[in-house]
Amino acid sequence: MSEVAERPSVAVGTAARGRARWVWGQLREPYIKLFASQLLVGGVAMVANVLMVRALTPSHRGEVALLLQVVYLSTQVLLLGTERSFVAAYHDTTPAAGVRAYARLLAVPGGIGLAAAIGFAVMAPYPSAAVVALIAAYALVETCGLAIRSIAIAAGRVTDFLVLRVVEAVLLLSLLVALSVAGTARPEVWILAYLVAGIVPTGAYLVLWLRGTAGPQQDHNRLVRREGIALFPASLSNMAMLRVDRLALPVIASTSALGLYASVSTMTELLAWPVRAYADARLGRWRVAHQEGTLRSRPLVLAASLYCVVVAPIAAVGLLLLIVPVFGEAYAPARGIVVPLVAAAALYAVSRVSLGLLIAKGRGGLVSAAEIAGFGVSFVGYLLLIPPFGIAGAAYGSLIGYGACLLFALGANRMAPS
Repeated sequence: MSEVAERPSVAVGTAARGRARWVWGQLREPYIKLFASQLLVGGVAMVANVLMVRALTPSHRGEVALLLQVVYLSTQVLLLGTERSFVAAYHDTTPAAGVRAYARLLAVPGGIGLAAAIGFAVMAPYPSAAVVALIAAYALVETCGLAIRSIAIAAGRVTDFLVLRVVEAVLLLSLLVALSVAGTARPEVWILAYLVAGIVPTGAYLVLWLRGTAGPQQDHNRLVRREGIALFPASLSNMAMLRVDRLALPVIASTSALGLYASVSTMTELLAWPVRAYADARLGRWRVAHQEGTLRSRPLVLAASLYCVVVAPIAAVGLLLLIVPVFGEAYAPARGIVVPLVAAAALYAVSRVSLGLLIAKGRGGLVSAAEIAGFGVSFVGYLLLIPPFGIAGAAYGSLIGYGACLLFALGANRMAPS
């Protein structure tokens, strides 16, 4: 009798161990680590957002946001679309070989970018040469950080990239807290904190990886450049689609409007990050599956859509409840843009999977066309809607543009061969 009674418990224990192993296996997946790194960055961005809105006026907060947008756009120019094409082409590379390959890819655009920054600092009356140097240095560090991310995915060293982000987050939060306590009101000083926090771990990992063994490695840089050039319009259009609203607001409306807008958009962006991390981590596998004829697009797109349907309402309610208690009464008008920005982020998330599938199929031209379509529609929306509606016009312009990008991407996937 006791032997019979023990059998179910043994089976339950075995099943529990099996589930634990499955969960542990999932946690070790590269896309989970990428999401963790993005979640960390998002958490830091939220804390930084709170520190800045508490320490700075909406106008100065808008200036910080503007400088950051310039840095992010400059980063995409330096990368020339190679961020995702590198992952697809250098699948299973070594870190040392990856660093050397990416260094060759960045040598020419990096040199041209530095020359352009020097020329701009000498010729332009505004901003000061010190601010231009700060922007150029931070753009270079951000470019190297994104290159490390691509190398880590291709080499299966995403844990290293996660550690890098942890160190960067600790440094950045420490510096931002110090600036907040000191009551620093100069926007460029806050940008300097981002630069210092990024350059230390990025430089350390570049040196560490270069000291490793490269091993025999084929040079795929010609393929990476070719696909990167095809994806470069997509990278620029994607960045512009994500950031041009924050460049348009201070011009068409005011830096105060940008401060209100950035306080919400910084957080709604987090909704798309898990899906984007998954798509980026799977690029190499999707390309192999496409070459073998086993890639199936529809289940992947449906899974991303289901995630957004579940998470988007929760995010919207949370933001509506927290804006005033966290940011203060001055940011109460930002509640009116929560719903359209959350919806826009959901559409953007699904589009990342659709476009990742096109990259895996080698259809970089269609990816660029989709991103350009999204940017064009959103830009027209900003021009038409921001003057009469302010930050609400920017939010709905983003919603329309991201929707257009998704529709184009879905249509392109139906036309592209599997």
